[in-house]
Amino acid sequence: MLNSPNSLPLLSLLSSGRVLLSDGAMGTELQKRGLPTGGCPELFNVTHPEIVQAIHRDYFNAGSDLVETNSFGGNRSRLAMHGLQDRVRELCKAAAMNARTVCPPGKFVAGSIGPTGDLLEPLGDRTLDDTYAIFAEQAEALAEGGVDLVFVETMMAVEEAEIAVRAAKERTGLPVAATMTFEKGNAGLRTMWGVDTATAIQRLTDAGADVLGANCGKGFEEMIEIVAEMRPLTDRPIAAQANAGLPEWVDGIAVYVQTPEIIAPMAEQLLRLGVNILGGCCGTGPSHIAAMHKLVIAKNRS
Repeated sequence: MLNSPNSLPLLSLLSSGRVLLSDGAMGTELQKRGLPTGGCPELFNVTHPEIVQAIHRDYFNAGSDLVETNSFGGNRSRLAMHGLQDRVRELCKAAAMNARTVCPPGKFVAGSIGPTGDLLEPLGDRTLDDTYAIFAEQAEALAEGGVDLVFVETMMAVEEAEIAVRAAKERTGLPVAATMTFEKGNAGLRTMWGVDTATAIQRLTDAGADVLGANCGKGFEEMIEIVAEMRPLTDRPIAAQANAGLPEWVDGIAVYVQTPEIIAPMAEQLLRLGVNILGGCCGTGPSHIAAMHKLVIAKNRS
């Protein structure tokens, strides 16, 4: 029997000043546990649910207040790369149910929604209406599976992020977090499509995002700069989920070398800057989350 969604609204907890700890990476954990190179992570929700559930359980045991579903690429466009475009509802609902099944009382499940990978009109062929329908289909399936909120994440184009936020809000009525991926260049912090932090904050707020922030990127060092720019721009909760640095290639495999001991002081600095949801992205695992858990407990007690 599935645990029912948490009755205490997540946004109320954040409004009370409590910092929540999210999980770390799903993709790199799946690779450690048998996902082949080029394989479809979302298919594991139905072929190897015990592995997906074990990852979620490991994060909850490490101290996560919320975990994200194994559905980052679970939209129709991305699944088409694996010939699975007609299984969106099945795979995303299963993703939510896998997390819900192991979610302890008082904890949360976030439905992960990543980019379509398409170029939107006028730069590409994907229409805005089609994009909305793609995200709506995924969000509805995640909600049917029992998520407490939706995480629109790793976005580069603000137009696509706006559509995803609107689709999730309008079709599910759930809280929505929206994070974009920034890197520092000559023009400062920008996404790959040139979106700066101020533009992201304004447009995602207007689109209806309840939580704003950043994920992925080059690591916790750069995330500190991103949050330092974002925090004065909004009163809404901010989420920060950085990679464990940049990967190094060892025998053809991407290895993230930043240990929990390395990231801990940088995670502590993010908390001092006013992050409301702290977690990790690529290369972070349960041991990284356990290290951050100690910091979040101390922050919430202060």
